Formats: sequence, structure tokens, C-alpha cells
Amino acid sequence: MKLSIKTKSFLTLALTFSIFSCAQQTETKAVPIFKDGEAQIVEAFSNPEYWVRHDLWVETEFDTDGDGDPDRMHVSVTRPEQTDTEGLKLPIIYVTSPYFAGVAADAPGTMWNVQHELGEIGEERFHPEVQRRGKRPIISNSHIRKWVPRGYIVVHSSSPGTGLSDGAPTIGGKNESLAPKTVIDWLCGRAKGYSERDGNEEVKAYWSTGKVGMTGTSYNGTLPLAAATTGVEGLEVIIPIAPNTSYYHYYRSNGLVRSPGGYLGEDIDVLYDFVHSGDENRRPYNNKTIRDTEMRNEMDRETGDLNDFWSGRDYLNQMDKMKAALLMSHGFNDWNVMPEHSYRIYKAAREKGLPSQIYYHQVGHGGPPPISMMNKWFTKYLHGIDNGVDKEDYKAYIVREYDDRLKPTPYKDYPNPDAEFVKLNLTAGGNTTGNLNMDQPSNNVEKIIDDYNFSGKDLATAESSNNRLLYTTATLTEDLHISGVPKVSITLSSNKSVANLSVWLVSLPWENGNDVKITDNIITRGWADPRNYKSITNEEALEPGKFYTVNFDLQPDDQVIRKGQQIGLMIFSSDSEFTLHPKPGTELSVKLDETTLSLPIVGGKDAFIKATN
Repeated sequence: MKLSIKTKSFLTLALTFSIFSCAQQTETKAVPIFKDGEAQIVEAFSNPEYWVRHDLWVETEFDTDGDGDPDRMHVSVTRPEQTDTEGLKLPIIYVTSPYFAGVAADAPGTMWNVQHELGEIGEERFHPEVQRRGKRPIISNSHIRKWVPRGYIVVHSSSPGTGLSDGAPTIGGKNESLAPKTVIDWLCGRAKGYSERDGNEEVKAYWSTGKVGMTGTSYNGTLPLAAATTGVEGLEVIIPIAPNTSYYHYYRSNGLVRSPGGYLGEDIDVLYDFVHSGDENRRPYNNKTIRDTEMRNEMDRETGDLNDFWSGRDYLNQMDKMKAALLMSHGFNDWNVMPEHSYRIYKAAREKGLPSQIYYHQVGHGGPPPISMMNKWFTKYLHGIDNGVDKEDYKAYIVREYDDRLKPTPYKDYPNPDAEFVKLNLTAGGNTTGNLNMDQPSNNVEKIIDDYNFSGKDLATAESSNNRLLYTTATLTEDLHISGVPKVSITLSSNKSVANLSVWLVSLPWENGNDVKITDNIITRGWADPRNYKSITNEEALEPGKFYTVNFDLQPDDQVIRKGQQIGLMIFSSDSEFTLHPKPGTELSVKLDETTLSLPIVGGKDAFIKATN
């Protein structure tokens, strides 16, 4: 049959329109967009109604709940619909946690009782049970509204022994590193995922580019580091926020049993109970094996010494394989997970030559970097956009005391490269106020009587006290910038074989009122067991009346002390907020001429002399 010219023209027009429409559709496929080195919000990715959400279980190579089968980790995925409709592959931002399915209630007696003599373990505590919550397929909604619209897939998983994941929580044990590693292996096609906890139907991550970044806060910030220390391929960048990088440093300090701030009496077995939200039928085995055997036998609340149990839960010891880029975030006034946790890992990463940057703010626990910083690091290492974050001259971004947390000041590095240690000596008068300066120290011995009933604030603000020694600089005539890790060397004796030792560095006069900043009073702190003066792995009983020299670091800091203030070094025994509470009365004697504070000051001695002249 012959076609008329009119019909031919119509078909030609229709074919042309069809080709044009197909080309137009191809041209308008949704893809990530970048501007100024950052992934931008894409309208096509932004409607939650069109996100694909599903869950699965990734099979590991370990069995920690004793059922004879490999543990499977519960994983949920949130991704733009274009990963199905248009075959789009995207990188992943992965968050894993032991908290997603709920935690134990704060019932009386769940913490260890701290009111007992040093060297004892105290009375048995109560073990709470977690009431598990959560429904499939959504483990968590965290981070999805921030990153999915910017062209990422967000993946969540529950840690071993929590939620719908198999296994046992070990609080820093190997399975807590290997679990996220296996999830990353699945995202990269090297491990198997299944649609059901006990099923055989496989689920594949066909939408993954194989580029993974991790982030999270506190425990959720610890686990990205844990995964990175395995050296897993595909984990390109981590952004830990206030991470616990060593459980020894979290629950102990230089041989001393010390609680994290705000959680007096907490220890590693308390945290185990707090997160153990897994299958109720598997909890008795986990409790017996992990909490009541391994932890009870090895956590050693009697001495507080470092041992293999604690060393195995220190990620600094496991960084040999780590190759992921690192953007670290922390607060200098975080007295829960203290700032040493981030600094020690950042320092090691820099020494390894890994791309690294650190962001510090001046408030407490938590606090991510500005989203622009996070965006650039994810954009560089997950999308491959050369935005220069790895080549920046500034490695440290620090929020100054009265600045917006989102507007940090850039510095060459942390500690400030212009900071130098200035050794300060003590002169007599610590029960009232002695001097802290570069002059010759007094050849005196001054005494304190331990009494936990007086808080650190009580002692710092007292005009005189037999329970502390306080030494202050002259009133500053100029601002003085401290940057780094202050160090103390204290020569002391005790009238008993065991004692607590606490040190606060304070800014005086003590500020009171509703508008007091967290930086106004406490500069930094530190704690130590004098029995561990040789080593934190072995202690020896103190011989009453014999002097010992104890050397230890205070917590890292970067703070500008304002003119008109004085810097005060306060030495006391039991810290009511952090240490055990032995019966009051232990007497410590401090040799002033053999006790020093080494303070890292920007500008060194000249700056100190100028500010205290």
C-alpha cells in the first residue's frame, strides 16, 4: 500500500518528535550537580515520596551469639527512585549504631556504686533489659534528608547484638569492626545480602558505585573509625564526630578508675547492658559469655591498669591498615568523650600521611562540622570532584570562644605550630593561693586532705582550703592563647598506700550567672593514679611518706584566656564528678620545687611574659 505525501510528512514529523523526546529525556536524566566543590540539592532526588526504602541482612564471617550460624547484620537502604528507573548508580553515606533499636532505661542501681575504698570493686549493680523498638524496613531516618537530595544513597545498620542484627555487643570488640566492614563489602559486591534474617533470597547493591563514606556522633562516630581500621576497600572517607577511640581512655585515666563526665559509675559492662537490644532469646548466652565472663574478668575496676582487654579496644593500636581520608570533629569541652580521643587519632593519621583535617568547637559532646565542610569531603572522595580539600594549607578549623560554631577560624595545624611549651613553677601558699610563674619554685612541701564532698567548683572558688592546692598566674594584661596538650609533673607522697590524684586548670575569677560560657571557668583537666607512676600497665602500692613523681597529660585544648583573668593550677585528690569516692582523710604532700606545669602557649615564653608582666 502506498502512503500519501501528507501521511509520510506526518510519520516523519512523529518520528522526529519521538527522537527529539528521547534525546530530551536522555538529556534531562537526574544526575548529581556540583558547585564550588560541593554536591548541590537536586530537585529530582528531593521528594521523600519517591525514595526507595528497603531492608536486608548482610551475612558476616563470625558467630558471636553462639547459635552456630554466621551473624547477619540488619541493613536498611534509602535511595532516589532513579537508581531503579534510570539505572543511576550513586555513592553511599553509611551510618551504623548500637542505639537505633532503643536503649536501657536509666533505672536506679545500673551504675557502679563509687562510694568505696580504692582497690575495691564495690557492690554488685543491677542489670537492666532493653525493650527493643523499631519496625521494618526503616532502621533510622538520620542523615537521609541531608544527603539523599544531594545525590547519595544513605545506608543504616544495627550493630551486632542490637535491633534485628544477630550477634553480641562487645563494646569495642573485633565484631564491631568487622560488621560494618562486611556491610561495605556487600555494597562493593564482595559479600552476600539476604531479604530475610534466615532466608536465602539474595539482595544485591546494583545501585552502588562502590564508594562509601561514613559518619556519626559518639558511639556512632566510633564505628566509622572501627571500620576504617580494617582497611576495607571502598571506604574512602570517614567523618567521626566526638568518637570514643579507646575504651580505656573512656573509662580509665593514667591507671585511675574514672567515669565519663555526667555518668558517674559507668563502666564498659554498663554500656553493654545499655545497648543490648538484640534477640531476647540470645541475650542469656551473650550475657554469660561477654558481660559476665570476659568483661567481669578483664575490666579490672580494682586497679584501673591497662591490660590486653583494654588494648584490644583501642583503635590507635589498629591503624596500620587504615587508608580512608579523615575529617575529625570534636569539642574541647566535651567531658564525656574527652578531646584526647579525636586528637590521638588525627595525629596518627597525619603521621601516616592520610588526608586529614580536624574541626574543634568550644562546647560539649557532639557537634558536627559545618555541612559545607562535610559536603566537600564527601564530594571529593565519593564523587571524585577535585575540589582541593586534600590540598588545603589549613589542617585545623577551630571555633573561637565567642564565635558562631559554623564559622571556625582556620589554622595551619593543631596544635598551633607557633605554640611552645612554657614550664611554670609553684611558689608557696597553695592552700590559699600560691603563684604560678617562671620564677624559681619554693622549696616547700604543701599538703591536702582528700574529701570528695567538696566539688571541683567548691575548691576552685574557696578563698582557702585544706582540700586543694591552688597556684595562679598574675592577672593577664593581654589575651593568652593556649594550644596543645598541657603536661604536669607532680612529686607527692601519701599517708596511705593508694590515692586519687586530680588536676584542673582553671580561669579565675570564677564566672557565675546565666550567661557564663563553657570556656569561662575550666580550661582543661586530668586524672592519674600515683601508684602507676612508672607505667599504666603495672602499679605498686605507695609507701607512706615516700615521694613519687607522677607525669601525665591533661586534656588537649585550644583556648584564648582573656586579659583580666588568671590561669590557675589546682591539685586535689578525689574528683566528685569523675573518680571513686573513698572515705575522706587521705593526706597528700606535694613538693613544690619538683612540681611543674608545662603549658603550650602560642608565642611561647615571650607571649607569657608579655601577658603576665
